[in-house]
Amino acid sequence: MSSPRTISFRIASEKVAQLDAIAKAMDRDRSYLLNEAVASYLDEQQRFAAMVKEGRADIRNGRTLSHEEVERRVGEWERAGQ
Repeated sequence: MSSPRTISFRIASEKVAQLDAIAKAMDRDRSYLLNEAVASYLDEQQRFAAMVKEGRADIRNGRTLSHEEVERRVGEWERAGQ
């Protein structure tokens, strides 16, 4: 693990108040919550980028569905959910 670095950014005071309230309720400090939030955001963005990469590969390899097939499948899901 690399050594921690300090960064700064602007954030609305209302969000700071919300962050502090959550930190207090969790008995954690603001830095802990911000680190958790950044880690979660980075994980989600990396997962999304991998899905896009996979989707592009599917398109290149002809693994796609027609518009009509998508509509048919969505219709089946909707009918199954009723």
